Amino acid sequence: MAAVYSGIYLKLKSGKTSWEDKLKLAHFAWISHQCVLPNKEQVLLDWVSHTLVSYYNKKLELEDEVVEKLWAYLDNIIHSRRLQTLLKSGKTVGLSFSIAQVINKRLSEACVPKLQQNIGTVLSCSSGILSTPSLSIIYTAKCELLVDLLSQLSKLACQQLAPEDAVGPQLFSVLQLTFAQYLLLQRQQTNPNRVFGQVTSHLLQPCLFLRHLLAVRNWTQGDDSRVRQHLSREIRNQVETLLRAGLFQPELFSSYKEELLPEQELQEKKKGALKSLLLPVNTVLTKLGSDFCQPALHGAVVAGSVSLLYKLFLDSYCKAENHLVCFHMLSRLFGCLRLSGLQQGVMEDMLSPADWSAELLALEQLLSLVLSNDVYNVASDRIRHKEIQFGFYRQLAQVLLSHSQASIPAWFRCLKLLMSLNHLIVEPDLDDLVASAWIDADVSEPRTKKPQEALISSMFQTYSKLRQFPRLFEEVLTVICQPAADEMRLPVFSAALTLKLRECLLELPPSQILDILCLFVEKCQTLIIPAVEGSDDMALKLLSLSLVLHAFLFNMRSLDDVTPSPVILRTQSLLAKMQKGIIQPLMELLQAPRREEEKSELWLRKASDSAFLLVYTWIEVDTLFGVSCSKYVSPAAEVAGVVTASAARHSGTSVFLPGVEEQCWERVMELANSFATSKYCLELLTLQNMKTILMQTEADLKTLQHAAAFILESGRSIMSRRESEPWDGDISAINDLTYPTAHWHLVISNLTILLPYISLKDVEYIADILLETLVLGQAQEAVADQEPSISIEKVSLSFIKSSFFPEMKVLHCAFLTSLIHQVAGVLPSAAKDAADLPLQQLSADRIPWHEEILAPCRPVNPLEAPSESKLLKDELSLSWKTLERVAQCVVLLAKSGCPVILKEHQLERCLGLLEIVSFLKLDSLLPSDSTRCFLVLLSLISNTRAGASCSKLLLLKFLSTCFHLLRCLQAGRNANSIFKVFHASDVLETVMGSQLTASKVFTDVLTVPVWAQYLQEVQAFLENFLQMIIERRQSVRLNLEKIMSFLMSCKADGAAKSKGCKNYNPAAGQLLLMAFTTLCHVVTLYLQQLPEKKLQSADVLAALLEPVVLQMVRTVEHGLQNNTQTQPLPLTFIPSVTTLLKADLSHAVKKGWQKEPGGFLDQPRVKLYQKFYSQILRELPCAGDNLRFLQSALQFLVVFCSVPELYPGKETAVTVVFAIRKLLAGPAVTTQVIQSMEVELTEVLVQLLGNCSAEEFYTIMKLVLQGLEVKNVWQQNAKEVLSAVTLTKLLLSCPLSGDKEKAFWFASPQIITALAVLLKAAPSFLNSFHRLVVSVMHEGRQKGDGGSTEELEVPLRCAHLVERMYTHIAAEMEDFTVFSAFIVAQYVTELQKVTLHPAVKNHLTEGIYHILALCIERDIKFLNVSLPAGVREVFKDLYEDYKRYHKAKKQGEEKYTA
Repeated sequence: MAAVYSGIYLKLKSGKTSWEDKLKLAHFAWISHQCVLPNKEQVLLDWVSHTLVSYYNKKLELEDEVVEKLWAYLDNIIHSRRLQTLLKSGKTVGLSFSIAQVINKRLSEACVPKLQQNIGTVLSCSSGILSTPSLSIIYTAKCELLVDLLSQLSKLACQQLAPEDAVGPQLFSVLQLTFAQYLLLQRQQTNPNRVFGQVTSHLLQPCLFLRHLLAVRNWTQGDDSRVRQHLSREIRNQVETLLRAGLFQPELFSSYKEELLPEQELQEKKKGALKSLLLPVNTVLTKLGSDFCQPALHGAVVAGSVSLLYKLFLDSYCKAENHLVCFHMLSRLFGCLRLSGLQQGVMEDMLSPADWSAELLALEQLLSLVLSNDVYNVASDRIRHKEIQFGFYRQLAQVLLSHSQASIPAWFRCLKLLMSLNHLIVEPDLDDLVASAWIDADVSEPRTKKPQEALISSMFQTYSKLRQFPRLFEEVLTVICQPAADEMRLPVFSAALTLKLRECLLELPPSQILDILCLFVEKCQTLIIPAVEGSDDMALKLLSLSLVLHAFLFNMRSLDDVTPSPVILRTQSLLAKMQKGIIQPLMELLQAPRREEEKSELWLRKASDSAFLLVYTWIEVDTLFGVSCSKYVSPAAEVAGVVTASAARHSGTSVFLPGVEEQCWERVMELANSFATSKYCLELLTLQNMKTILMQTEADLKTLQHAAAFILESGRSIMSRRESEPWDGDISAINDLTYPTAHWHLVISNLTILLPYISLKDVEYIADILLETLVLGQAQEAVADQEPSISIEKVSLSFIKSSFFPEMKVLHCAFLTSLIHQVAGVLPSAAKDAADLPLQQLSADRIPWHEEILAPCRPVNPLEAPSESKLLKDELSLSWKTLERVAQCVVLLAKSGCPVILKEHQLERCLGLLEIVSFLKLDSLLPSDSTRCFLVLLSLISNTRAGASCSKLLLLKFLSTCFHLLRCLQAGRNANSIFKVFHASDVLETVMGSQLTASKVFTDVLTVPVWAQYLQEVQAFLENFLQMIIERRQSVRLNLEKIMSFLMSCKADGAAKSKGCKNYNPAAGQLLLMAFTTLCHVVTLYLQQLPEKKLQSADVLAALLEPVVLQMVRTVEHGLQNNTQTQPLPLTFIPSVTTLLKADLSHAVKKGWQKEPGGFLDQPRVKLYQKFYSQILRELPCAGDNLRFLQSALQFLVVFCSVPELYPGKETAVTVVFAIRKLLAGPAVTTQVIQSMEVELTEVLVQLLGNCSAEEFYTIMKLVLQGLEVKNVWQQNAKEVLSAVTLTKLLLSCPLSGDKEKAFWFASPQIITALAVLLKAAPSFLNSFHRLVVSVMHEGRQKGDGGSTEELEVPLRCAHLVERMYTHIAAEMEDFTVFSAFIVAQYVTELQKVTLHPAVKNHLTEGIYHILALCIERDIKFLNVSLPAGVREVFKDLYEDYKRYHKAKKQGEEKYTA
């Protein structure tokens, strides 16, 4: 061994040994047990460390490859399990400080772009050293080395983040570890000045740059997910922690204070000599100002850092007495921003939009910190500090307003924050604020519009509270009347601002609102109206003022009978001035004749929009005031008598133009119809006129029809262009692109008024537009914005889903016609004369589908009654004859076997249209519409097929949707109307025949959820349809016979009347089986409900069912033969076999099989049931994620286990319980799954325990108790425990008697004891434990004869254990405090039902006292309030006893407890 030792060591030291050999020897020495060197590990570490140090100190020349291998060797040692084992055993192994210097040097070289090298191994070494305490001492003992390492790693990270290349995890993992080590060391430092120096000298700049890059990086999927999601956030937090602890320690506050408050510094100098001044602010700001990153990034990094440093400063030092210091720190930090240069008039043109955004964001964060920390106290600043803060913020506001940046959201937020600090900061520049931030601001992007609206809303709120609203709107008026900054100013009020205005107007006194309105009306009358003709600028101002007047009049509080008379008189005067001084001159201006080229001029457009907006506003407000206030006298009353016949037809505008002739009106209407806002206002006026007419005693029908037609015609041409934009709901936002949306919103919102007065052609037009917009909405759904704006598609969808639509029968009928026409249009053009014929007929224009709705509403003339009646009957019969013809056509086409082949895009379009059908209230359709809809769906199901390239899952979804909609129709009140055109058996033959044929393509998708959903929908349809046949009680037997006969003729190869089944089709087999099962189920229920006098019919039907059952058996057997044991059972088979078994058992019971049980067991189907049972038990434990299978399988077991003789071989009830226990312990079984199948599980256990022997029951109890053993908790078998607890809970729900009951009671102590252990599953545990408590109370009740001692023995033992359990629960109070009131409530509820034996009661009462001790005062109050009356009395008695005995005793014991 000595030779081995000396040889290796000498060779490692020898200059003659090659470096390749040295590395091999070193590696061998480390891993080999044959090499026994004294202190081998330390020797080898020293050797590799010394070699690397010598190389980097230029004392040794090595090739780069050798150097890399030396680093790799060091890395292997550091991360080796051998070293970790040695260190854990207490052996001391260390590294020299020089290796830390070498690592730092290598990393610093990598920071130089020209010298970039692969440093992965060095980083790995660093990570290993820092994560191993005995090695990390080389950094932690010399803090400057750790600081240097952190600095170099931060620079490297910045280097890696700067380009857009993908980021890897290694560097950031090491960086995060280094930060953690330094922060730990930083907390242990006792010299704050030294820490401050370390941070500012080495870490401040790289850390701030790193934090900025991490914050602004656009992370991509190419970046490592751990860095993206975790490390980047963690490192940013570590940077903040480091800077706060390094720069803003409590001991440094005096230095900050002395530097920031020069006056105080001078005063203290007089008192005594100062110690050496640190000047921390100057040091930090110098570092911020120096170049530490690329010049292009420097400004953004400083902007982001300033707000961070101020936040950390406030977190450390912000107290009421330090607010002035905090303000001075703000002003110094603000000086670092480039914005500060604007105050001196420099750098104005140097800031790009991106720079402005960064600077304003930083300023916003600074101001937000000032506001949230109450740095600015208005009174204190004014009284004590000569408004130094106010002056600073005032200058800041001037800078912001003189350099408007309305395209940047932060600019608005900064102004809002200044207003929140003190509205007087911006008050002197209120006109500039209103102009640049509101009236003249060109803001259209949502991200900018929201902060703008927030600022203006803040202005509204502030001036409203100050009762200076007129002052604000004086400035608004001034700004509006200035020359427009842009030819097309944006509307003054958006929808959001209108809402805020409404809030403020409701709080203001009416006099102030009238002051503002009078101001605007006067300015319009004197300045605008005289100069508006021919002036674009004046017309724009007029429109802005009109919008303000509209907003105020529409959102102010209405006049009523309690409004003071002076306010009413002022309002009347105001409206009169509006009428005579503004509206009437404008209307006179519009009626003047003009050349064609003049009609498109901007001033005329804006004048027209203003005129009609004010007319509509005036009439709406005037009408409202007249209705709500009896004292109000309308100014229109003076001219009401002078109205021409021509003007009366034009929407009520005659008030303003008395005596105007027809020709003039035509000019005005022509102009109004040329401009979007004017046209919309005209529609509103027309609608208002309709409402006025309807309020009169006798309505003018022709005028109403003319008005309704005018509103629809007004937007008809533009709706056909399909060019529209969303609208925010405010009248000011209407333009050529938003007008279609506003028009459609008006039509749909007022359909209840319009619909009775429009023609059938117009109804069809509305239906067509509804459908077109819904289809368009589906196409745009993926890219739909989330803004709360109104769009045509949203309006249509909202209407069709509303409860109003089904009530509009005519429109509903027209919409259905349009929908059927669309479906017909989807089908391939080659099939227009064949399979789509039914759909073409069902949407034919010549058929009066609406007559069923209109006929009862038409007035009947007695003189023409016979002819009218005959015509109506003919029209009605025509529609039903058409339906009957279509029904025959559908059946014939299905039998012909020539379906329409749909491509995938056609299927998708059909699905989209079916989705629209699903929006309709199908259960409220009229008979003819219900039948039409049924025929459409039946035609799609039976006469269409998907092309070979189509997705089978898409086809299944299509068919499932059709069947689902058929079920919705079946639930309707007119569902039976289909039997007017169909024989019931024809429907089912058509459906089942088409589905069996179509099923050939589904053989490879039988395991997907969509197939199960499809089967479920088909089954539900069949069941409902068969039920309808029975409930009609017309030809029930005949229809059922035909249906049975048809199903019997079908084979599982997918075709009807097949002679053989060589090509077995499992999909068709499942469909057939489902149909047989459904038929048997429905017919059996029907037979059970038949009265005695119809028993002969019952016997006939029962006889018919027998061949169906036989066919069902054959289908099941055939399916099982084609289903290997490794494949899961098809879900359809389980309910079918369950139904068969029920039928066999029912038949056997009638024949008295119990007397000769062997006779039943000889049946050939018993083997089928046993085979099925065995397969279910095999699949059950693995089916935890398939709830539908579990429910079906358990339902089968309920029936099967009811006859113990059916168990195959030596199997018993124990086998089933074992399978259930395995199921409950499965990984996929959750609490939700258990709850979903709890009913079925309970039913199975009831059958198992009721029919098993006593010995089998004992075995079952052993199985349950095995799961409750403590070893399961130790071994963390949580699922075993959950399984056992669930079984215990289920067992407690089962009725037991005799020996089984005794066996359970003898096991109860063991169960309770086990549940003392299994406390962690608190809700499940409490549920099971409560049932045990209830059982103990039941068995321990006081009996009339006193009961024998033997009888009481087990309940007493259990009661004692329950007491112990309650005590244990109280000890585990952190898990059960939440449940304490619940436990007490359960206990007293049960206690009220029984009188307990005194001995049992003592145990239980002592136990529940421990739970009462957990209840806090709120729990006691809750129990007193929530418990029922009788139970509440029991609780009060219990609680009084607890306070008198237990609580007093406990407090006495605690007094003397150490």
